[in-house]
Amino acid sequence: MDDTRWGILYCPRNGIKSKRKRWERLQDELDLRGIHYDMVQSENSDSVERLITMLIRNGYKTIVVVGGDAALNDAANCLMREERSVRDQVALGLVPNGSLNDFARFWGFGDNDGQTVEWIKKHRVRRVDLGCIRYNDKNGAAQHRYFLNCINIGTTADIMHLRQQTRHIFGSKTLSFISSVILKIFHRKDYKMRMRVNNETIDRRIMTVCVGNARGYGQTPSAVPYNGMLDLTVVYDPKLMQLFSGLWLLISGRFLNHRSVHPYRTRELVVDEARHAMVGIDGRLISTPVGSYTITVEQEVINFLIPD
Repeated sequence: MDDTRWGILYCPRNGIKSKRKRWERLQDELDLRGIHYDMVQSENSDSVERLITMLIRNGYKTIVVVGGDAALNDAANCLMREERSVRDQVALGLVPNGSLNDFARFWGFGDNDGQTVEWIKKHRVRRVDLGCIRYNDKNGAAQHRYFLNCINIGTTADIMHLRQQTRHIFGSKTLSFISSVILKIFHRKDYKMRMRVNNETIDRRIMTVCVGNARGYGQTPSAVPYNGMLDLTVVYDPKLMQLFSGLWLLISGRFLNHRSVHPYRTRELVVDEARHAMVGIDGRLISTPVGSYTITVEQEVINFLIPD
C-alpha cells in the first residue's frame, strides 16, 4: 500500500436526502488537491468498526473518517485493539459530518471541506489522549470502551436516549434534541450516586455527571486531550429557574460558573454506585454498567491529524 494513499470512511448522516451530493462535494476538494484515496461507505453505525478494521488491516497509514463523534469513537476503539506497533503507524483524520461534531470543533475544523482537506494533507500529527471506562455488563462480563470527547452519566445520557426515540417522530436530529431537552427540564430527575475522585468521596443525589477528555459538549470547557488528565463536572439537582440559567451558561461557554456545577480535574474516577443512571460515550448510549466502574485516561496513545 502506498503510504500517501488515504483510506476514507464516509458515514452519511441519517435523514439527509442528498447523501451522494455531500460526498461529491468532498470528492471535488480531494481531486482538486491531487489526493489519492480509496473510499468505503458505512451502511449503518454497526458497520463502522468493521470497515475501519478493514482499512487498518489493508495497510492504510492515513485513515480519514467523514462522520461525527460516534463514528470517530468507533475508529479510535478499532485502533486501540491493534498492537502498538501497528497503531503507531496510523494517523487518524476527521472531516466533520455529524450532528454536533464536538471533537472536530475543539480543533477548529468547520464546514469548509477544502480547508479541512488542506489541513489533513499537511499531515500535522498530534498524539492525543483517550479516556477509558471499565465496567461489567449485565452478564457479568468485563468490558471497556475508549472515548475521545466525553462520558455522560445521568440526565445528559437520558437526553441522548430521548433524542433517539423522538427522532423517529420528528425526523430531525435538531428538533428531537430540542424536544428532549424541554422534556427533561420539566421532568428532571436526580440519581443516587457515590463516587471517588482525588481522595474525595461524593455521596448524594446528582442530576448529571460529565467526564471530559475534551470539551464534553460544553460541560467540560477547559479539558484538553493532551495533558494526561480528565475534567469532571458534577451537577447537583438545580431548581427550575437555575436550569434555564444553566442552559444559557452552557450555550455561552460559562457552564462552570453555575452554582450547581462542581468541577474537578483527575486521572481517575471510581463510580461505586449510580442507580439506574444511563451512560453515554461520545454521544452514544452503552448498556448501563452493573455495579461499580472506573474511568481513567491513557496519555498520548493515538495519532490525530490537526490543523495548522
